[in-house]
Amino acid sequence: MRRKAAETKLYRTEMNEKILGSGHKEFVKFFALDTNAYQEGAISVKNKELMGLVGSMVLRCNDCIFYHLDRCVTEGATREELHEAMQIALVIGGSIVIPHLRYAFEMLDELMATG
Repeated sequence: MRRKAAETKLYRTEMNEKILGSGHKEFVKFFALDTNAYQEGAISVKNKELMGLVGSMVLRCNDCIFYHLDRCVTEGATREELHEAMQIALVIGGSIVIPHLRYAFEMLDELMATG
């Protein structure tokens, strides 16, 4: 069953709160490490998120693909930039990435429509 963008965002928020509120310090440390990796630095946040999208597509994680697509749109990535990043993922990952490319296109349309 596919979740639409708003449902996916809500689910992600609720589950992250549950995980981070569990009292397990290692979860908090890992989430902080992940958050810090995508902060502005020598590489812009937008470019880091585009790299995250490529990695997520190659690893075939739809939850991660959605997250990085959403962040890319928030950071102002254009459809053309996203398509080029997806092309790189397809070249690196091969044809096994195609189902995730379909998912990315579906979610991108919704994210771009809702801003």
